[in-house]
Amino acid sequence: MKLIVRTFVSAIFMLTGVINAMAIEEAFYKVVKAAGIFELRDYASHILAEIVVDGDLENAGNKAFRRLFRYITGENRSQEKISMTAPVSQEAAGEKITMTAPVSQQRVQNKWAVSFMMPSSYTMETLPTPADPGITLRQIPARQLAAVRYSGSWSEKNYLCYKGKLEKWIRDNGLTISGEPIWARYNPPFTLWFMRRNEILIPILAAEGTRNFPSIK
Repeated sequence: MKLIVRTFVSAIFMLTGVINAMAIEEAFYKVVKAAGIFELRDYASHILAEIVVDGDLENAGNKAFRRLFRYITGENRSQEKISMTAPVSQEAAGEKITMTAPVSQQRVQNKWAVSFMMPSSYTMETLPTPADPGITLRQIPARQLAAVRYSGSWSEKNYLCYKGKLEKWIRDNGLTISGEPIWARYNPPFTLWFMRRNEILIPILAAEGTRNFPSIK
């Protein structure tokens, strides 16, 4: 029994090391207000690679993830000007894009918009064009979001539970919702369920005097 326990604990630490080694860029924000698992945040402007898919909450993310992942690992059209040489050759070249966090999911007219945040080193002009016509690039302006953080499985039950808690916190603090909830996941699928960082984010109509939008420059 002791051997089993030691093996299990060792596996946890090994997985933790793997996860920590996979440090990736995250969406940049400043905390305006914090209360336990809840936060009011000011987010900097950023770019999303986004795709809209059918399916329920739990299956839509898996369906979209594969296509978005293929985009950042080479399925894109990188258009680069090169000095004239002979002969002249032309072909579509793939460019790898660094993974960022979180993977976000939001309901859009009974479908789900799933997105990857693009690294801050890119602009709309420098990002390679997706080869997949279903993927679009979208500039998101600086905005204020209310957030709740929780661990656990990526289930609809957990999502609805914490969404309800966040909506109540928003009401109790006299804030005004200005958009649809966003489901954000920060960890790879192999992460143990109790070590996962999950969040629900809800856009807020920022009151005068509370805006503190960060700059990523």
